[in-house]
Amino acid sequence: MLAEIRGLNEECGIFGVWGHPDAAQITYYGLHSLQHRGQEGAGIVTTNGEVMRGVKGLGLVTEVFKQEEMKDFYGKAAIGHVRYATAGGGGYENVQPLLFNSQSGSLALAHNGNLVNATALKHQLEGQGSIFQTTSDTEVLAHLIKRGGNLPLNERVKNALSMVKGAFAFLIMTENEMMIALDPLGMRPLSLGRLGDAFVVASETCAFDVVGAKFEREVEPGELIIISDEGIRTERYAGVQARAICSMEYVYFARPDSNVDKINVHSARKNLGRWLALEAPSEADVVIGVPDSSISAAIGYAEAMSIPYEIGLIKNRYVGRTFIQPSQSLREQGVKMKLSPVRAIVEGKRVVMVDDSIVRGTTSRRIVNMLRDAGASEVHVRISSPPIKNPCYYGIDTSTSEELIASDKTVEEIREIIGADSLSFLSNEGMLSAIGRPDSDENKGQCMACFTGKYPTEIYPDTVHPYLKC
Repeated sequence: MLAEIRGLNEECGIFGVWGHPDAAQITYYGLHSLQHRGQEGAGIVTTNGEVMRGVKGLGLVTEVFKQEEMKDFYGKAAIGHVRYATAGGGGYENVQPLLFNSQSGSLALAHNGNLVNATALKHQLEGQGSIFQTTSDTEVLAHLIKRGGNLPLNERVKNALSMVKGAFAFLIMTENEMMIALDPLGMRPLSLGRLGDAFVVASETCAFDVVGAKFEREVEPGELIIISDEGIRTERYAGVQARAICSMEYVYFARPDSNVDKINVHSARKNLGRWLALEAPSEADVVIGVPDSSISAAIGYAEAMSIPYEIGLIKNRYVGRTFIQPSQSLREQGVKMKLSPVRAIVEGKRVVMVDDSIVRGTTSRRIVNMLRDAGASEVHVRISSPPIKNPCYYGIDTSTSEELIASDKTVEEIREIIGADSLSFLSNEGMLSAIGRPDSDENKGQCMACFTGKYPTEIYPDTVHPYLKC
């Protein structure tokens, strides 16, 4: 997956366990399975019913949590977080879960998504005396909960959730209970599972398979689930609305072995490739995919076209996190370090290169050039999603139109820039049909804002700039 090079990154993954003596260790493995959702930092907070303890740091899960440290990290429950941050949103203080201690008890928060009205709420809260310790929008919810007066915690949480807008999946934990909440439109994935008598929650179902948990159900939009030693109960803080799950979960972000909104990601991506072949066939000798997220779509395209699928690009998995280099030239060099063409496969061949998206176009141009240098006679690029023309304000780091090549370029202009012999994108209708939502209304249960510019929530004026996320 080339998110770190292309500048298309999802904004975090969350995982939690309640009612297991090895909660911290299980959370470690759960976070490891969600590492693709964020590589900048990771954290775990545990509770033993009396005391809450947190460990977090910058880096990958295996770098943050050391074996000796985890051995003494115990409790009956834990929540964890992996994080990717954009400019201005980095730093140790923003690594989650955020842990707050007070005389009335402790509170830990982990968040996947982005609050579009966070800036307005921060101004309001600061005017009322709140002092923020981080630049993360996640902290807003903690202040709103704390200012809920003498109401029971669940009521304060519901009132706070009703005030925040945007895309969010929250895990909230105190010494003696865990709360799970999904935004009213269900824009981020979140599922509930069981591990024996313990409850498990994760951004993606692949984490359940890793820790040996059984999938129970998806968390419903607008739902608040409360888990304690007494059991589990469900409440609602928002009415039922039509879901708007992020389309890029199917195209790019989620692991192929996850199910999102009851749809398997690998199957959806193969169907995207098949549909792409119907809309944009090509005369070629071989089909290749850009590792890793485009492989499923490339297989689907090849099957539909009856053209051999081959491994034409090899991903170097031992390069390290070269994406943290700030300059564009070093990011472009990172493409060569990450990917290598297989000359024996592409030399003298007409190649169809299937990729999941084009953001800036820089990486696509580099890969096309590499394939030509390796002897490909033709390079036809097929993209298994529509052109990304509009910024995302819900937790993906494309916050300005200037970052998006398709925002002001035609398909033909993009083709010339990346140097391909031909270029085609999947249509909006083709995407929805391929994923499996052809008969619903409007956006058919998915957020299509980055393709269509039709945002499912109000976008506040102070949101439309490079912003700070989870």
